[in-house]
Amino acid sequence: MTGSGTPEAPRLLPDAVHRPVSPGTSLLRLETTHAREGILDGAWWPGSRDIGAELPSLITALTEHLGPVTRVGLDTSAWDGLPTRLVIDGRVVHIDSFPVGDDTVLITRGDRDHFSLLVVPPDTMPDAARAAMARAVRADNVTGAGQILIDTGSDTPSPPD
Repeated sequence: MTGSGTPEAPRLLPDAVHRPVSPGTSLLRLETTHAREGILDGAWWPGSRDIGAELPSLITALTEHLGPVTRVGLDTSAWDGLPTRLVIDGRVVHIDSFPVGDDTVLITRGDRDHFSLLVVPPDTMPDAARAAMARAVRADNVTGAGQILIDTGSDTPSPPD
């Protein structure tokens, strides 16, 4: 609620977000339409599988565009040390373990408003990651996260340095 007693209107996906969550770290891209007709609402390219290091900046960025995030659903096998909750920007965010696969993160705003993001593996080559993220946010996308990663070569780790 706002100070005037009028309920705050729900925030929609922004018309365009494609920016680093924080300098030198993960990249977030959200669908560029308010319609939310595609399978995925966005894509996230974290810098590592350390959820404690990666999730706070994602939640902060999403909160800026969507409002407060209450829950995050992740596949426990895909992340290092998945906690049950984190305090991010002074708010408790509950972390739920779902068998969604390591290619998806589920974000809940409020009680029931869910957003599904493609998770690009941290060690993906930049061109493949960009291609996967671009495909995930297309309004007409009907391809699931796992298939997008396969189709763009994002499921293949980058060669060691």
